[in-house]
Amino acid sequence: MKTLLPFLAGAFLVAASITALAQKAVGDMHPEEAIPDNLPRMTAPGPYDDFIKEVQQKLNELGFDAGPVNGDFGFKTQAALAQFQLANVLPASGALDDQTLLALDVQRPAGTSEGSAAAGSTQPADTQ
Repeated sequence: MKTLLPFLAGAFLVAASITALAQKAVGDMHPEEAIPDNLPRMTAPGPYDDFIKEVQQKLNELGFDAGPVNGDFGFKTQAALAQFQLANVLPASGALDDQTLLALDVQRPAGTSEGSAAAGSTQPADTQ
């Protein structure tokens, strides 16, 4: 019985944690907050910086921590975007597809298609 007691205690803690998580709505979970704000920029500045800044601003306003509004489509922005997608029952791709932009109320830059600026590309659509 003494060897079974620690196992049972551990199983109880796991079950309690799962129950606590199950009571939270997906939109209330924010794992993106664990990513630091001061990571180095992942992409070079480019023509889509203003577009990405608008997405970051919207995500931050909606309570999803996209980090600093700097135009970089980095880890934190992608994590916040994926969390936004999950909370809004959209495919959690972390990409800026048409459904996600519609839900964010953000317009795609003129002259681009879904594939060109969807992942924070720094090349104009007609050169890819």
